[in-house]
Amino acid sequence: QVQLVESGGGLVQPGGSLRLSCAANENIFSMHALGWYRQAPGKQRELVATIINGVSVNYADSVKGRFTISRDNAKNTVNLQMNSLKPEDTAVYYCNAKPYPYGTNYWGKGTLVTVSS
Repeated sequence: QVQLVESGGGLVQPGGSLRLSCAANENIFSMHALGWYRQAPGKQRELVATIINGVSVNYADSVKGRFTISRDNAKNTVNLQMNSLKPEDTAVYYCNAKPYPYGTNYWGKGTLVTVSS
């Protein structure tokens, strides 16, 4: 079973940056999909960024140009660099892994990002 542990959340001022990291307990090299999702208070969980088959990268329109997803196969980590943060980026950010296209989705427990002055 894939286990995911997020880190890097915290409090940041508007316009600031944070880097989230997700460590997996298994080899991520051949996983079908890796990604980050977020859930703000009172809202549904939404996609932030994903990497499909190690090649195709997708971003939510709200974060395009500000966030960058990457993966480090040697360290089995998936990272999310977040720049120019806005108060509306405040949410719990969850790491997601899907080893196979029609298989199980695995989730981390989440890390809280708060953007506030």
